Amino acid sequence: MSGVLHTPSPLPNDVEALKQLVIDRDGLIAKLLAEVARLKRWQFGRSSEQLHAALAQLQLALGDPPAAPPLAEAPQESLPAEESTQASPRSSVLPLRRAPRAFPAHLPRETVVHAPASCTCPDCGSAMRRLGEDVSEVLDLVPGYFKVIRHVRPKLSCGCCARVVQQPAPSRPIERGMAAPGLLAQIIVAKYADHCPLYRQQGIYRRSGVDLDRATLAAWVGHAAQLLSPLVDALGIYVRAAQKLHADDTPVPVLDPGRGKTKTGRLWTYVRDDRPAASRDPPAVWYRYSPDRKSEHPQAHLRGFRGVLQADAYSGFAPLYQDGAVLEAACWAHARRKFYDLYTIDRAPIATEALQRIGELYAIERDIRGCLPSLRAHVRQQRAGPLLDDFYGWLTAMLQTVSAKSELAGAIRYALVRWPALIRYRDDGRIEIDNNSAERSIRPVVLGRRNYLFAGSDAGGERAACIYSLIGSALLNDRDPYLYLRHVLERIADHPIGRVGELLPWRVTLDIPVQRCA
Repeated sequence: MSGVLHTPSPLPNDVEALKQLVIDRDGLIAKLLAEVARLKRWQFGRSSEQLHAALAQLQLALGDPPAAPPLAEAPQESLPAEESTQASPRSSVLPLRRAPRAFPAHLPRETVVHAPASCTCPDCGSAMRRLGEDVSEVLDLVPGYFKVIRHVRPKLSCGCCARVVQQPAPSRPIERGMAAPGLLAQIIVAKYADHCPLYRQQGIYRRSGVDLDRATLAAWVGHAAQLLSPLVDALGIYVRAAQKLHADDTPVPVLDPGRGKTKTGRLWTYVRDDRPAASRDPPAVWYRYSPDRKSEHPQAHLRGFRGVLQADAYSGFAPLYQDGAVLEAACWAHARRKFYDLYTIDRAPIATEALQRIGELYAIERDIRGCLPSLRAHVRQQRAGPLLDDFYGWLTAMLQTVSAKSELAGAIRYALVRWPALIRYRDDGRIEIDNNSAERSIRPVVLGRRNYLFAGSDAGGERAACIYSLIGSALLNDRDPYLYLRHVLERIADHPIGRVGELLPWRVTLDIPVQRCA
């Protein structure tokens, strides 16, 4: 309590000094209230106990925050969502009759015929003829099961010359390992795509009568990641060959041996996805791990890259822009979020109007999504150009009307300082209005982090980056991660290293099995 309750300093006698003191304290209270609201928004996305401690500390200092004004002056429906370049939401009007649901055709069918016990009429005794049938389908689940594959290699011997002939042993993903490609793929996908930690998988497999130690599972994942690393290197070369990349990073707790606690590593994501600009190049995502957030890491990751980099305002990206080989494109979603945080607190009129103006820019993007870059640039110059010019003048004028220390002034300055990078998308049809492609690629990492809590070492972080790259790229190309990884693990040990790019997700053809283990 000593950090919260303290003896107040004596008040000055000068009236002007008292007024300034009230203004400064009002600004501090508004800033702390904004921080409380922001932390409350984040608490369901992050499970850290430090977050709740920060909330309690702020609320002890402030007391109960005042209730927000009514919503009548700015209805929630009028404000666009951050993902507003996506398709418009479906109508909430339900049809009078639900359309019958068809299950996928590749699923095996088991037919159960419910025929009458007798073919004679129960009323008159005459023979009955077939009139038709009613068919309905229900979906059932066959629990996943293990099977043992026995590789038998007969030996043949010549009775005359004693020559012995035998087929060579088939290669395995892990030399002398007992895990088949299908099992390895299942373990990897369960951990990194379905966010099921290895200790939970150990319990699941034990219920099936197979005891696989967690250390064994971890070793298999490590060997598989090492085997897949040349393929991930080829994926990185493909991603960096793009003319435009999306970049972002997220913290990853990592065990720090000897200190009794975790340290904070970083997982970086680089996304190549030009489908919104009508490109036919396959999308891909490439993850990299680093033990800290120093700017040297993105510089090393993107060495040799030439083009446009869409990223947030992290200063570590700044050295990449110095020689002009990489152009900065800022993110309107980040600029919008600054105003949205303030809007959720007190529905401030300036924040509300800023959101509406940004929403007009996103509405234009929905109309040109999937068009060629030349058309996108032309439409943006004609429609978004005047809106951007007017928005800049309005932000500059509003900055003069608010307190320089307020959160609102900070949101306005965030946009004005990055204005050249924010409007670069207007004249270049390849660039997106925001960096949501990179943010979407971070979500699986965040979900996994909430389940397995931390990586065991820096090597574990590098393995995670390797496997996340292949799973994320498979999903971007509509490939089933399990089928894709099983396909790769069945072949990569014998595949020529110089042609490993042939195993990238968009270059393989996957056979859908008749029956897939759940």
